[in-house]
Amino acid sequence: RTILERLQKLGKPTFLVINKIDSLPKAALLPLIDLYRQEFPFAEVVPISAREKDGVERLFQVVLGHLPEGERLFDEDMLTDQQERTLVAEYIREQVLRHCRQEIPYSTAVLVDIFDESEREPRPGTPPGQLGGLIRIAASIYVERDSQKAIIIGKQGQMLKTIGTDARKSVQRLLGAHVYLDLRVRVEPRWSERPEGLKKLGYE
Repeated sequence: RTILERLQKLGKPTFLVINKIDSLPKAALLPLIDLYRQEFPFAEVVPISAREKDGVERLFQVVLGHLPEGERLFDEDMLTDQQERTLVAEYIREQVLRHCRQEIPYSTAVLVDIFDESEREPRPGTPPGQLGGLIRIAASIYVERDSQKAIIIGKQGQMLKTIGTDARKSVQRLLGAHVYLDLRVRVEPRWSERPEGLKKLGYE
């Protein structure tokens, strides 16, 4: 009742969402809804089962229907407001996690050290749809222990080569240009636990 009193003061549309209806007898659902409706004028009542995904789509549509339309913040053809070098770092990290799987924890970070676009412009006569010029990228993969570094590098550097090859293909599709990618693996002990480590790797 305390929560409902606070909601009443806000004067905003409020939904009653009842979860776990898969474990509730249907005969008990309607009396429960009536009980809550006597306490508060809910704009919508949406029974759901998150586990079974029953009613979840309706909840999404109900919420969407009550949201006011705001001003457009970005151009219609703009896919993201992230800088390219930020996306490149995430593409590389994706391949590290993909290939090393459970052997490398999620406390792995990638920092783009060099992003050289001086040769990015495609040469005259490059057919439409083909990759343009060349972008040179150097990036560091940071882990917290020497044992993790050894896993990412792999035997005779094979794992790092595989990560680099797949990351380069993804980055080329993103940037629409040929990419020279140089990867290094560095150890930053317990970086995810230290404020200075987080700041150094861009997680401020």
